[in-house]
Amino acid sequence: MERKNTIIYRQIGAKIAYYRNLRQMTQAELAEKVSMSESTIGRIERGRYNSGFPLPTLLDIANGLGVDLASLVTFSAEEDRLCLETNKNFV
Repeated sequence: MERKNTIIYRQIGAKIAYYRNLRQMTQAELAEKVSMSESTIGRIERGRYNSGFPLPTLLDIANGLGVDLASLVTFSAEEDRLCLETNKNFV
């Protein structure tokens, strides 16, 4: 279960980075907008946030990016396939 959760955190982090870049925001700008540190945003985007992150944090990030929460936590079949392919050797 832990491995699956880690992969999901990576997917969510990649979506956060995608929407941030789409809006031409830096990690520092997003961090300031949502009252977090830049390093925290970076860890979340890399899926390296220790033991996941609370829902209010994810809601704050979604609001800061101007997207709904579902945009960050739902994945198309293609996104799932790419993630599984990318993480197939993940231990």
